[in-house]
This record gives sequence, C-alpha cells and structure tokens, in this order.
Amino acid sequence: MKVTGHCYCGKTTIAAKSPRTTLYCHCDDCRRSAGAPVTAFVEFAVEDVEISGGHEKTVTVNIGVTRSFCGNCGSPLSGIYDYLPGMIYISLGLLDQAADLGPELHAFYHRKYPWLEIADDLEKIDEEYRTD
Repeated sequence: MKVTGHCYCGKTTIAAKSPRTTLYCHCDDCRRSAGAPVTAFVEFAVEDVEISGGHEKTVTVNIGVTRSFCGNCGSPLSGIYDYLPGMIYISLGLLDQAADLGPELHAFYHRKYPWLEIADDLEKIDEEYRTD
C-alpha cells in the first residue's frame, strides 16, 4: 500500500509504503507533543518513509525519543524511539489514506485519562507496542 500525506501548510510531504500497524498512544510524552488527550500513529519501517520539502525540524526532549515537526507550520510529523529500533511513527491525521488505516490497538492504556471513554474492542496494552 502506498501512503501519502502532508503537514497543515503543505510544505512538508510524506511518502511511504508498507504500513505495519496503526495505534493509539496514551503516554504523556505523545500527548504533550501533540497537545491532545490521545494520539494516533501509523508504524512504518524507517526505510519505507520519505519526508521531504526541506522544512522538517527535529527535537529530542526525552533521551531516546526524537520527534519531528514541520518547521513552517508546526505540525507534528513523526516519532522515532530508540527502544523501537528501525521503526518510525507518523501522525495518522497527516495521511491522505487515514480513513483506511484505522487503529488496531491502544498503547500505554493504563495511562489514559479517566474521563476518556473508550468504547472499542481493540487490544489494550499497558506498554509500548513492539513489532519484534
């Protein structure tokens, strides 16, 4: 499956292939970087993703976590985590095919806000999602 997308302003684009899984994350780090009560990502192998346009900026606030954003509009683009080698997580809302990439699980479920009602029957794990 070919996947495409772009940031809010359109200056940073994403082209990818072979999505591995789509997931919600309830950890504090992801919530704060997105400014949302829960985030949704698509997991890809790093070599299957191209982020282009020349506007990507990266930041490491927590050791072992590198996040990228569009340097023009600030859209959160991706996360790379040392403890999940070879994988990159692209923000689901940026992708043109988001409607076809429904999440398959909840990661860090025990950290979800108590007021957030989850009415799906997806797998709920209390740690990060690992593909290995």
